[in-house]
Amino acid sequence: MKITQILPLLPLTSAFVITETDIFQNIEKTGREIVDQTQGVFEKTQHVLDDAFAKAVESVKEAGDKAYHKVHETGCDVESWLEGSSFEEFMDDSEKPDHPHHPPHDKPPHHGPPHHGRPHHPPHHEKPNQTVYELISKSKYTTKLAKLIDEFPDLIDKLNSTKSNYTVFAPTDEAFERIPKHGKKPSKEFLEKVLLYHISDDFYPAGRVLHSYTIPTLLEPENLGHKQRLTVRVTLKGPTINFYSKLVAVNIFGTNGVIHGVDHVIVPPPQVATIIDLLPGEFSTLELALGKTDLFDKINSTDYPHKGGTFFAPSNFAFKKLGPRANAFLFSQYGLKYLKALLEYHIVVDQTLYSDAFFDQSGDDDEKTDDYRHFHVDLPTVLKDKYLSVDSARYGPFVEIRINAFSRVTIHDGVASDGVIQVVSDVLIPPKTEGAKQMYWTGDELSVEDLKERLAPLVDESPEL
Repeated sequence: MKITQILPLLPLTSAFVITETDIFQNIEKTGREIVDQTQGVFEKTQHVLDDAFAKAVESVKEAGDKAYHKVHETGCDVESWLEGSSFEEFMDDSEKPDHPHHPPHDKPPHHGPPHHGRPHHPPHHEKPNQTVYELISKSKYTTKLAKLIDEFPDLIDKLNSTKSNYTVFAPTDEAFERIPKHGKKPSKEFLEKVLLYHISDDFYPAGRVLHSYTIPTLLEPENLGHKQRLTVRVTLKGPTINFYSKLVAVNIFGTNGVIHGVDHVIVPPPQVATIIDLLPGEFSTLELALGKTDLFDKINSTDYPHKGGTFFAPSNFAFKKLGPRANAFLFSQYGLKYLKALLEYHIVVDQTLYSDAFFDQSGDDDEKTDDYRHFHVDLPTVLKDKYLSVDSARYGPFVEIRINAFSRVTIHDGVASDGVIQVVSDVLIPPKTEGAKQMYWTGDELSVEDLKERLAPLVDESPEL
């Protein structure tokens, strides 16, 4: 057995520990006064929050310089998305169970986001008697978060309301101290977006968080068409939100929801193009290709209307697998029109595919599915009349997404403000037709002649993005 197959399982110990509220409550008894049994329910409720965060603060201080928090110009730690990839990326294809794959067809099915019934509260000792806002505002470990929330009366009303069961990923005071002190104070508009990105209007206790791949928030970017989502992964650092903000306290229940403590402020993600630009170690070849074909400026522009989308992004290694001759041709003056068509085959507009949700803003059919354990969808690309055949299957904590029955999504759910990035193991090559058959590329080194044969009928048909 490879050591890389063992490493992803190490964080599971953290995952199991944090899901039990009792552990957080009991672990803090050392060095503390035991709460007097005659104290009122009000005091007990407040101690649940403070006790849970106390351990978090201590852990953060001990971590110190070991914490990875490189600051990008966007304020978003996008490199952690690559470093914190999920379990299945460490598994060989031969070790995964098979699931059926479907060829593309003319009329793709369209699915809406999954609907989940409201789960029951996990057991806890005292019935909550404070809202999530009251818990945050009265805790000594979330004073900075409470101060920010207090600037937005509408948000206070929302977090005091019992119309929904909210989930709040609450940054501790230590999390705010990680923010660089230099620079101007962010605008009030930006601060409101940051706060909304920490709140879901659905109920996600710890168990449900750890069984989710993405979670919707109250933030709704203009170019996304649906609520901005958080990504949940169990990484080598333990359970994280958006790959870098670690869960440090969980299941702090209020009368209208649940609070989980996190050790980083979760910054809304930038656009797809910005993320690609910030990761040259993974996408320098892709960025060069987008630049040479003028597609980079287009996908980074707000001039073309769109509501979300999916970018199946080939890594540097994926381009290398094409072979030196094919790459030399594609990046030559004579091959640019073929390169452009090839890239357009990776871009889906108005349809956003996550590991556990799918949003269609294209205005076609409105079919929905509640079962995201196994599903199939054909996604129309920017390359005219060419679809990607996508099959997704879940096996417990694992998810596998295959494109055209061959290429695999290796890094999932790079959330962006205008869509999502799914990193693919291979450059996606349009099939060629032989008789009634669609012949897909299966990973062999491509000759220039074969590449031209597949792309030649498409180079003059592709519409403007």
